[in-house]
Amino acid sequence: MTLIQKNITKDMREIGKSYAEIADWLGLSKNTVKSYCQRNNLRQIRTPSANCTYCKQCGQEMEIIPGRKLKKFCSDECRMAWWVANPNQLNRKATYNFTCAFCGAEFTAYGNQTRKFCGHACYIASRFGKGAVPQ
Repeated sequence: MTLIQKNITKDMREIGKSYAEIADWLGLSKNTVKSYCQRNNLRQIRTPSANCTYCKQCGQEMEIIPGRKLKKFCSDECRMAWWVANPNQLNRKATYNFTCAFCGAEFTAYGNQTRKFCGHACYIASRFGKGAVPQ
């Protein structure tokens, strides 16, 4: 490959062209283009088309299903891995402050606005009349 062909190959890979399209354009073998791209780490930069989107974690292409909400992740594993890696993205709005009905301790709970006890031990002591404050 000449220097000009190498530059053209690099530019065409950046805009999303396949090995076959580049080979046809330059008049080279598809395998020559493929080998050059792999040796020089020239990856195809994908841009989402009108009928697909990409997973936020692994980048896998996902089909858009008309009438449904857009998916952000391809699987539960990718979703959980992304949230573990990006804890600063959490937007927890449903936190509530309470006073325990049994021991009187102040506590905070997420997602349950009807909690009465700070823990299982206080619930059991209250329900079954143990009377002593659990430690």
